[in-house]
Amino acid sequence: MVNDTTRLLGLDGLVAERVELDATGVPVVHLATGCEQARCCPQCGQRAVRIKQWTTTRPRDLPVGGRPVRLRWRKRRWYCPTPACPRQSFTEHVAQVPARARLTTRLRQAAGAAVADGGRTIVQAARDHGVSWPVVAGAFTAHATKVLPAEPEPVTVLGIDEVRRGKPRWAWDEQAGSWTTTADRWHVGFVDLSGGQGLLAQVEGRTTVAVTGWLTDRPPVWRDQVQAVAIDMCTVFKSAVRQVLPHALLVVDHFHVVQLANRAVTEVRRRVTLTQRGRRGRGADPEWRMRNRLTRSAARMPGKHVDRLVDTLEALPAPIGAPILAAWNAKEDLLDLLATARTQPDREQIHRLLHRFYARCAATDLPELHRLATTIETWWPQIQAFLTTGITNAGSEGTNRVIKTVARDAYGFRNPENQRLRTRTATTRRHRGQLNPA
Repeated sequence: MVNDTTRLLGLDGLVAERVELDATGVPVVHLATGCEQARCCPQCGQRAVRIKQWTTTRPRDLPVGGRPVRLRWRKRRWYCPTPACPRQSFTEHVAQVPARARLTTRLRQAAGAAVADGGRTIVQAARDHGVSWPVVAGAFTAHATKVLPAEPEPVTVLGIDEVRRGKPRWAWDEQAGSWTTTADRWHVGFVDLSGGQGLLAQVEGRTTVAVTGWLTDRPPVWRDQVQAVAIDMCTVFKSAVRQVLPHALLVVDHFHVVQLANRAVTEVRRRVTLTQRGRRGRGADPEWRMRNRLTRSAARMPGKHVDRLVDTLEALPAPIGAPILAAWNAKEDLLDLLATARTQPDREQIHRLLHRFYARCAATDLPELHRLATTIETWWPQIQAFLTTGITNAGSEGTNRVIKTVARDAYGFRNPENQRLRTRTATTRRHRGQLNPA
């Protein structure tokens, strides 16, 4: 008969006979088997009638009512009634306490869910649940395999981006007389930018073969539903998308375009300072003090700050101030062009701003601006797709941030498969309903 203590404990198949307190005040629950199915041989299924011996096990369980408990399960070992059964004898077990298990099933599941759904590290979950690191690692793998879908759902907008897995390794090349990279490991992630599935998968290596391999493994119906792919200015991703998803619209994220423009301004500033002053920039140099303001958007600065920046550059010697001011103006022209995204710009407005940027770069003899203009011209169809659709790769960049945070909390991963599993569970918590927005 099931008593109230058994209902409170909640271990199906086990009955609480009595509860005692040990010397430290911890409840000790004495259990008995309450499931008749436990008397059946796990191999032949016949119900046993002869007892071989009694044994007592001490499985560990979750706290009950906020207090730790100790379980004492006195169970029987039976003789198998089938003479031809190779098992001959067996010990009682239930679903919550499987055979030869030292932990209850719910304790193991809670430890794995704390890592996959609660965002804890394996060390934290092991300490909170009072178990070892390997136990939690195995529980997490089992839980993640169960909750993560084997195949991602169809997506409309796909994001592709890479993230470095660990630090690169260098070695000195005696013949070349320089340092060469011996290991530079990367992960390429595929992110759902429209449906909220988060990180769909990760593959090892930043190559066209790695990207096309994952896309080719998806069913043709899945690939046909991808309408747009957001990437950074990476020819590897561009080639892979064109091979496997030729119908999809390829979009370049504007963040990397702005990054290139700011880099051009910085390179011009550093080069003219080194050429004209014969040294690197110092705190006494006006162009060095305004280095951060040069890479900010003028639209986000007060007017007095913009006027001060222009006046300072014009007051500098012409060989220093004029090139920096020209690079800054070209950068602002490009930002004005990108600012038309999501405003439904017409074709005339886009080409007028683009022509102004090209004319600004062509009017100077700065190689940095010529290189920037060439890059914009090469990627212009993909940049124009961003202006007309407003699709960005911000979701992939945010996912990369989570990936780096997980790797930092774990002090790195030796096994890339474990890293991919951890990052997928961390980035899909919202889609799986395990992330509280509050």
